Order: sequence, then C-alpha cells, then structure tokens
Amino acid sequence: MRTIAFYSLKGGVGKTAAAVNIAYLASQAGVSTLLWDLDPQGASSWYLAGTEDVSGHKLSALIKGKSPIAEFIHQSEYPNLEFIPSHTSFRNLDVRLEQSDSNNLIKEWLAPLSEDTSLVILDCPPSLSRLSEQVLKASDATFVPVIPTWLSLNSWNQLQAFATDKKLKPSRLHPFYSLADRRKSLHRELIDAREKHLPSGLRTIIPNASVVEKMGEKGAPVERLAPASIAADAYRRLWQEIRGIIG
Repeated sequence: MRTIAFYSLKGGVGKTAAAVNIAYLASQAGVSTLLWDLDPQGASSWYLAGTEDVSGHKLSALIKGKSPIAEFIHQSEYPNLEFIPSHTSFRNLDVRLEQSDSNNLIKEWLAPLSEDTSLVILDCPPSLSRLSEQVLKASDATFVPVIPTWLSLNSWNQLQAFATDKKLKPSRLHPFYSLADRRKSLHRELIDAREKHLPSGLRTIIPNASVVEKMGEKGAPVERLAPASIAADAYRRLWQEIRGIIG
C-alpha cells in the first residue's frame, strides 16, 4: 500500500480538487483507492458523495480504539474508490494527536487497510500542526499545489523549512503549479521561470478553469464532467507523473 497526501499551507489553491481528481483517475486505472478527507470543511467528501447524504463519524471512537478504521469507510459511486468522510470533530484532531504517546497515529490507523487498499490519498487541512507532521511522516510522497504568485511560493518555502526542521525528508515534497492563468503577467513570469522558482516541481500545470469550479456544483470529478477539457487532460498528466513517483 502506498500513501500520498495533498497538502498546502494556503487554502484555495486547488488542493482538494487535485486530491479528488487523482483519486478518481487512480481508481479508473484499476488501483484500489481510498481518499481520507482530513479537512473539517469536508470538500472532498462533498465531491465524492454526490447527491448522497453521507455523514462522517466522530474520531473519538477511532482514537480510543473502540472502532477500527474500516468502519469509517464509505464506498463512492465509482468502482475501486472508497472514502472516509470528514466530520466536524476533525477540527480537534491536532489536540488529540498531541495527547497521544504514539509516534504516528495516522500511520497506525491506516496499517490494517494494506491488504485491501493499494493507494491511500490524504486530503489535508491548510495548517502547520501536529497533524501536518504526522501526515508528512506517514506519506510516501506529498504533493503541494502552488499558485504562480509570490505569496503562494512563500508558503511553499515555509513548508520546506518546516519539513527540514522536523526532519521529515523534504525530498518527499513535490510542488506543482495550480490554478495557473497565463492571461496574468505574474503567472506567465513565474511559470516561464519555473526552473528558478520551483526547481523541484512537477512538469504538469493545472489551469484555472471553470470546469474545476463546477465540481462543487455537480459533485463529480472533472474527468466525468468534461473529459475533453484542458483541465481534464492536465489532471491525467498529473496522475501519470504521480504514478511514476510512487511506483
């Protein structure tokens, strides 16, 4: 079983959209995939639940060992794709992790799933916290969307510094440009100078496209909404890069 995360210090950078689209594409490639929505806002749960009314469970039962993680899993409407919905109690997860003696509860919780799941995708809330630390430790690779702006690049640099400080193997962090709009001069400038500003970045650039925004309205991945779109093609290329990294 491989575990990857989509993570950013900034909100609104296309993190959840990337997590959901990659989860869908992985499942369609025959990879048994689980997406865990760790963000209390629950956006990826919304995308995958569609019109179904899905409620997550309180984390207390999992933390106290009263319920195995398998009881938190829901089957999506897509073959090979399951998800753990978010719950408002996730906002207290950092506190619970701080109180635990475990080195990495996230990794321990996921371990029993290895027989039935090939890929776990963690959709993380935007913060620097104990949860961030455990997610980065538990993940074989972490993918970081970066908008082509100075503020977003600064957040990427902060994340690198955090990983270095916590000895979390910064080499496992993989940034990629997201919500890119070449009509904006700054976006063009930073994209064209990618080797300078984002030298370790993936080659794929996710565009700022209206069809990505429609995911929230329709509750479906871009590949289902507009498979011929530029955005759908970009996510397909992103999935191929990710697959090459995780094996």
